[in-house]
Amino acid sequence: MTIAAQAPNPAQGLSGSEVKIREEQGKLNITKLPSSRSLASIIRANVLTLFNAILSIAMVIVIIFGSWQDAVFGAIMIINAVIGIFSELRAKKTLDDLAIVDAPRAKVRRDGRTEQIDVQRIVLDDIVELSLGDQIAADGEVVEVSGLEIDESMLTGESRPVLKQVGDRVLAGTSVVSGSGVMHVQAVGSDLYAQGIARHARTFSLATSEIQQGINKILRVISIALPPIILLTLWSQTRIAGGGTPYAWQHALVLAVASVVGMIPQGLVLLTSMNFAIGSATLARKGALVQELPAVEVLARVDALCLDKTGTLTTGGIRLRSLEILDRQREDELFRALWMLNDDETNATARAVKDYLLDRGELPQVDTEASRTIPFSSERKWAAWVTQSASIVMGAPEMLIDHVENLESLRADIRSYASEGLRVLVVVRYDEAIEDQTLPANPSPLALLILEEDLRDDATETLAYFRRQGVRVRIISGDSPTTVAALAAQVGLRSPNGDAPHAFDARNLPEDPTSAEFLSIVEATDVFGRVTPEQKRALVKALQTQKHCVAMTGDGVNDALALKDADLGIAMGNGAAATKAVSQLVLVDQKFSVLPSVLAEGRRIMANMERVSSLFLAKTTYATLFVILSAIFAWRYPFLPRHFTYVDTLTIGVPAFFIALGPNNRRYVPGFLSRTLSLAIPSGIVLGVAALAVYSSVGNGTVLGSTAAAMTVLIAGLWLLSITARPLVPWRVALICAMAVAGVLGVLLPFARAFFAFQWPPAPLWLAIIGSGLAAGLVIEAFSRVLYMGKLREAESEGHSLD
Repeated sequence: MTIAAQAPNPAQGLSGSEVKIREEQGKLNITKLPSSRSLASIIRANVLTLFNAILSIAMVIVIIFGSWQDAVFGAIMIINAVIGIFSELRAKKTLDDLAIVDAPRAKVRRDGRTEQIDVQRIVLDDIVELSLGDQIAADGEVVEVSGLEIDESMLTGESRPVLKQVGDRVLAGTSVVSGSGVMHVQAVGSDLYAQGIARHARTFSLATSEIQQGINKILRVISIALPPIILLTLWSQTRIAGGGTPYAWQHALVLAVASVVGMIPQGLVLLTSMNFAIGSATLARKGALVQELPAVEVLARVDALCLDKTGTLTTGGIRLRSLEILDRQREDELFRALWMLNDDETNATARAVKDYLLDRGELPQVDTEASRTIPFSSERKWAAWVTQSASIVMGAPEMLIDHVENLESLRADIRSYASEGLRVLVVVRYDEAIEDQTLPANPSPLALLILEEDLRDDATETLAYFRRQGVRVRIISGDSPTTVAALAAQVGLRSPNGDAPHAFDARNLPEDPTSAEFLSIVEATDVFGRVTPEQKRALVKALQTQKHCVAMTGDGVNDALALKDADLGIAMGNGAAATKAVSQLVLVDQKFSVLPSVLAEGRRIMANMERVSSLFLAKTTYATLFVILSAIFAWRYPFLPRHFTYVDTLTIGVPAFFIALGPNNRRYVPGFLSRTLSLAIPSGIVLGVAALAVYSSVGNGTVLGSTAAAMTVLIAGLWLLSITARPLVPWRVALICAMAVAGVLGVLLPFARAFFAFQWPPAPLWLAIIGSGLAAGLVIEAFSRVLYMGKLREAESEGHSLD
């Protein structure tokens, strides 16, 4: 770690020449904070996979020992990879462009002036000003403090803020949760103690989703089954051809490759990644910066949405409507205290009070040498101006006067204001100096500050949308529960039974967040007020304990811990850097109304991937059946690799691409994997049995038999496609018809027939093929209605109704 020989003057900071010298020496705070994956990472993810490796080896084997036509499945693999790379590169560009707007900044003192710069332009020995909400970008030593408290949970896991004094160390990746200060930078770039912490918080990552979990389970099973399948095919096909026949083993090897190609759902993983990438790019154009691609799927599963009041119900704009002075004799002292206590430009409430004082011309003279301030903390919910003989405290009424017996009339006035949706702060005086941030007894009320907030124009419509979609919305705020409940009611928040929102004061929550009483209160409450940062985190965990998928929105640094623990953290674009760093989704334009678009995009991905997954896994099932039955009945394997390519392209590859990207508004229904397999496995068995029945009756080992089997799978596969594509809107009907026409042309056109090793069937055989294909389709239809739709109805009966 590089340490400066001598710290610069904190008031002056570095000079321009000193900054230039350090820049030339490379002592800049350059730590790559990508908002998306690198080009190399995208290529690796789409190309260097186990299944691509297997298919590449299979393609080489076919080219060497068989016919190049049988290696065309390699082209599909390449096309899928190119589509995935291209789609993710488009998403990467959009995410990177938006991330530039969202780039973190720092305030540094140079040449005696304060200026804002990108954090990467910080140099060794810079003097950096720290204020509420800042995420610290370098390591250093505190040289000035004013109630500076640092959240070091990202480094230590300790959720309690740490009070810093002059000379204490502060580290990159931590954030300011109270007060302000100034630090001398002592380490930058690669020398940072936790150089990777902030980077990992912001870096693009593939969070595990239900879709990915389901697909990965299936692929693991397939990978385990591949070696015995290959050996079985080699043994059976070599034995059938006769071990002594020249080159029999080579033909058996090609057929073994065909079995491998048939079992692997080639495009499923890439299609999933592509769907996420395109979905994130779509949302980015609407102002939602997706920092983890599967986040768009997670919101589709959310059934508990926790909102912070500021930035969601309200715009964050605050005005001091009135100042009610309760003790005229101490008016001068009151204004001096208000001037000192509201000197934080980063705090909306402080700005509102300061603007009010300026408008009234109240510019008191304060002897700063004889006084000190204790800055506001979301944990304490008060701030104080302390002189040698007295303390004046401004904060939440519940924290300052609830316990005072002779102030019931004042508390009634406060409750009246709160019921109108107004926010009330009280100013009290103590006849002694506060020590150790502990409030003395017997406060004397000096004034009430009546604040009003601007409601968001889009809040009512957005809340109504989530209510229609079955998503329970809860408001979790540090303000008075009465005030927040009144504001929530004004924008249409209701309890599940349609009544006014039920509010609860978080100070009355049980201490044990795992107790049955705590969980019961959380489940029944719509609005929580006076919530501490630690309680926000506990409320999220309580909902998760009760099997809810939880999304949390927020903009303040006090929301960071809850956002980090939620299944989906959503930060406002104008929020604190620390908050955005731990979120999966950032609403760049602060538009709460974009959330329905995120929900719709997630549902589109979930529902469409369920559709196409059934197609891929049905093919895996019948390809496995081909291997087993061919070995049992001593049949030559019915398909060459090119036959699989032909059938897969028309029944899976091309239609899956269009269906996966098409619109779909179906609500999320749990049980993706079991429901997919309930359709795919029976359908695959029916397809395999029908194809092998036709194959054996026409001629085992003949070109005509393989043609008949392929056409049977094509017809029944298109029926399965029609099931997964429902409702059959015009564009989906056109897609199915186009695939059917292409299927006929592949056998009708001489050059296509020769390329795919087909033979034109005679008319009677066509009747048998069509009859077998349609019969298989009817059986698949029956299975889908009994098994697949049965599972959907079961999910619906459990409360997961469909649109």
